[in-house]
Amino acid sequence: APMGFFDPLGFAEKADEKTLKRYREAEVTHGRVAMLAAVGFLVGEAVEGSSFLFDAQISGPAITHFLQVPDGWDALIITFIGAAEAQRAQIGWVDPADASYDQPGLLRDEYYPGDIGFDPLGLKPDDPEELNLMITKELQNGRLAMLAAAGFLAQEAVDGKGILEHFSS
Repeated sequence: APMGFFDPLGFAEKADEKTLKRYREAEVTHGRVAMLAAVGFLVGEAVEGSSFLFDAQISGPAITHFLQVPDGWDALIITFIGAAEAQRAQIGWVDPADASYDQPGLLRDEYYPGDIGFDPLGLKPDDPEELNLMITKELQNGRLAMLAAAGFLAQEAVDGKGILEHFSS
């Protein structure tokens, strides 16, 4: 990793291995969502007015797009997200009935954080060194994307202009 071991607030000092595994699961998941969000900000604003979706009615800064989606679509989106999260929980988490009350969110021993078996393009390397390198790259890109998405949100909230508008002005 370019940064080496990075824990400026000392969370790792106070955590056992199972807690660190949960932290890594959260970091990987949030990083993946942030990478999609960063791309979504840019693509959503770039295709504004030219998309076949919703009669090209959605416009303005990306932070306002979800509120412009027609009624009923939000329920469908939430259903798909819920199904994906339920699947991820079944793969990675110990059934709460089988876990101690003082260990909420306990991950399975054999589960590697973020590895839900979804690799339709066959990109996951077989070589352990290559896999570690790919995992590190995903973490680093996820961290950057979390900062980028937060910056996009803050910038659009402050001035009400889309991210792409800032590049053209």
